[in-house]
Amino acid sequence: MQLTVARIGRAHGLRGEVALDTRTDNPEARLVVGATLDTEPAEAGPLTVERSRLHQGRWLVTFAGVTDRTAAERLRGVTLVVEADASDEEDAWYPHELAGLRAELGDGTVVGVVRGLEHLPAHDVLVVEETDGSRTLVPFVHAIVPVVDVAGGRVVLDPPGGLLARDADLLEVAEPTPGSADAQGGDGRGDASDGTDD
Repeated sequence: MQLTVARIGRAHGLRGEVALDTRTDNPEARLVVGATLDTEPAEAGPLTVERSRLHQGRWLVTFAGVTDRTAAERLRGVTLVVEADASDEEDAWYPHELAGLRAELGDGTVVGVVRGLEHLPAHDVLVVEETDGSRTLVPFVHAIVPVVDVAGGRVVLDPPGGLLARDADLLEVAEPTPGSADAQGGDGRGDASDGTDD
């Protein structure tokens, strides 16, 4: 099974360095000098890490044979992948391990099936197809997904009210509180005054 390590972003500087959008929990090991990574599309690689460093929270890498900005820009959008069967990190799972798991509540009620994992800026989300066919994004955080039991074929969800499509009819809209924009008939954006007197 090929697993995504990172996606190559824009060139950084003039000497072939590229910025990476990492998808691994262990970039230090995956991007070690000398590591050779397969690519998607395959014809772009394989690529061997010549230098790697963390700069302002982002990984920058130079690959062997990529010596200038033009060559680096040609790699933009290429995905770096490795062959792996299962994650050896505690509390870390690969997308293929999660896909197909039964999604259930703490009391055993089945709410759907995990169809995949998406990487969003704030955190990863499980893509859950609910029993009625609805597609729901569930934040993949311990407070909401307290149990991941790959061997047992399930994840246990503890969703806040209204997160699942099946709970949409349980949502209650609170009345506006006195002094709020809604109670005053405004749109919540304030007035257009710039603070100066006319």
